[in-house]
Amino acid sequence: MPNFAKPAEGSWTQHFPDLGTDPMSYEDSISPEHYELERAAIFERTWLNVGRVEQIPRKGNYFTKEIAAAGTTVVIVRGVDDEIRAFHNICRHCGLELVRDHGPVDPDSAFRPHECPQAPADGEDSFVQRESEFLDPDLPRLGPTSIRCEIWEGFLFVNFDENATELIEYLGGFAAGLQGYPFDRMTQVFTYRTEVASNWKLFMDAFLEFYHAPVLHGKQYVGDESRKLMNYGFEALHYDIDGPHGMVSSWGGMAPPKDLSMVKPIERILRSGNFGAWDRPDIPGLDPLPPGLNPSRHKAWGLDSYVFFPNFMMVVWAPGWYLTYHYWPTAYNHHIFEGTLYFVPPENATARLRQELAAVTFKEFALQDCNTLEATQRMLESRVVTHFPLNDQEILLRHLHKTAGEYVDAYRAGR
Repeated sequence: MPNFAKPAEGSWTQHFPDLGTDPMSYEDSISPEHYELERAAIFERTWLNVGRVEQIPRKGNYFTKEIAAAGTTVVIVRGVDDEIRAFHNICRHCGLELVRDHGPVDPDSAFRPHECPQAPADGEDSFVQRESEFLDPDLPRLGPTSIRCEIWEGFLFVNFDENATELIEYLGGFAAGLQGYPFDRMTQVFTYRTEVASNWKLFMDAFLEFYHAPVLHGKQYVGDESRKLMNYGFEALHYDIDGPHGMVSSWGGMAPPKDLSMVKPIERILRSGNFGAWDRPDIPGLDPLPPGLNPSRHKAWGLDSYVFFPNFMMVVWAPGWYLTYHYWPTAYNHHIFEGTLYFVPPENATARLRQELAAVTFKEFALQDCNTLEATQRMLESRVVTHFPLNDQEILLRHLHKTAGEYVDAYRAGR
């Protein structure tokens, strides 16, 4: 019997019948040819989150982001007019990188292109050495090659497709339901980055379901609690799908736990752990929450995890903080993973230690998730087994691979 209510159809998988129920192939994660199609069909045509506005707080500030799947590096600049713009990181005169440091840079620094005297700063015209030597007088004053850049709730997105729909329409109902959450107040940031020898979708799969958590992360809990979770297993409170995007809403009783013996001594002392500091910050936007959070309105709610296709995930935690995941493909069997935690700036040393504990605990969980991926990639490539059964708590895996496949099919069909 389920511990939480399921849809009238009897299962979440049946609630979304387009996903199907057959065992799933992972050929899309082990084929170099398919990866090349994904690069063109997905990463050159969808909105990609590259950061937040707080990374460039002052006029002239900038940071760069390498997007290997699109074959380029972008520069995000806050202009002298306070507008934020994105450019390809290439000089129109000599092909040199406009900036070499792949930031974000110190907030006090300003955008100053390297070496080439014809490279304009901040997208504006600048001094051109012996301009008369150019046969076409308009050529030396060509600015950097621009990229579409739009902002949602402080998150910066770029898109290489000039004909793509506007960002707010692309993000859909999930983004609308999150509007008003105090993202802008959570500026204490911890970031982890690693290179993983697996397909980008495989790591996303690991965070799209929590079914694995009681087993894979069993040693993160005290003994009695670990055994209880193992027997209990995992069921989500709610799943939803909106176009190419998906979400899962989960229970969570560790912030604070109903019984202090459920957690480790350091968590009891600091009142913090994997779910973050137990004491919610006193800031607007957390009570009441935006309507999209805790969609089942369950009293045991702990977190909501969103995937904004293709490679951006966000987890909003009940104690008042959030984290993001990015998965940047570099080959069919290799990608860069970034995990970033955002908190309200601590008011004292105790609050800082609570955030530090949450950050290092997250890192340990992420390492355990990551630890399985390279072996998974190797064994999938053996093709000894080609199709794998998925359970009802893994519907977002089905949705991710189905969505990626549909983008590739549309590209092949010229749509």
